[in-house]
Amino acid sequence: MAAEAELIVDVQALVGEGALWDGRGRALYWTDIRTGRLFRYDPASRDHRQIHQGVNVGGLRVNRRGGFALGTWEGVLLWRSDDDFAWWRRDPSLRFNDVTAGPDGSFYGGVYYDDRPGTLHRFFPDGRQELLAENVGVSNGMGFSPDLRTFYHTDSLSRTIYRYDYDPATDRPSNRSVLVRLSDEEGVPDGMTVDADGFVWSALWGGGCVIRFDPDGREERRIRFPATQTSSVAFGGPDLTDLYVTTATFGAGGPPSGLEPKGYDFAAHRGGELYRRADVDVRGKPEFETDLAWPTA
Repeated sequence: MAAEAELIVDVQALVGEGALWDGRGRALYWTDIRTGRLFRYDPASRDHRQIHQGVNVGGLRVNRRGGFALGTWEGVLLWRSDDDFAWWRRDPSLRFNDVTAGPDGSFYGGVYYDDRPGTLHRFFPDGRQELLAENVGVSNGMGFSPDLRTFYHTDSLSRTIYRYDYDPATDRPSNRSVLVRLSDEEGVPDGMTVDADGFVWSALWGGGCVIRFDPDGREERRIRFPATQTSSVAFGGPDLTDLYVTTATFGAGGPPSGLEPKGYDFAAHRGGELYRRADVDVRGKPEFETDLAWPTA
């Protein structure tokens, strides 16, 4: 019998997202996008605490030059604490919903708007900005294959995970194609990660599970969680063998969000907690770090 998901903490996250394992600090970070909170969990001590309250954070990555690079609703913020931060690119039009880092230290950010299509951007360490995709419904989870030949990007509104050819010599994604497109009977693909074997793990918002897809887009397994709005997924722990999953309370007690799949049980528990599974027998791979310089006075 498979082990049940372990409840790590319940913070009633409205939109829990952005799970990220920091291998140096040996801690997991995650965000509640819509309440402007950021959290840190240390599995060795089992200490969980809120470390930020303020600007809304869509996602974050460890920054090689210190601190973290945060994709916020006001641009890219370099952050060590709420008393030690600097804007790397302040722009209220850059309302980030999810982020990642590239092998070269670039910052990838998916921008979401409530009233118009979103975009996907890449910010180079030297400050240049590149538009990678337009007309994105809800820009979401991203990742790279272990051989650095493929870049993945999720559009939740179209229920699609795209793959791009990635050239490690030039650090550029190109030739977008569909890895997998889910039906409206399924949940919505949200946050994602890629494991050491090159398989894609996608958290299904409204589906109450995480699905592992092989590099050709075939489902390899499905892991259930006791909350329907599973929103992001990350491998953590000293050996990257623990699977962490965030969830969200968004929509609980209110009208439908429009993202619920056909046949959705509106009486089911939506989420708001951080969970862990330690029995998946798969190893993750370290996420890349950004290489953004802190502004000088």
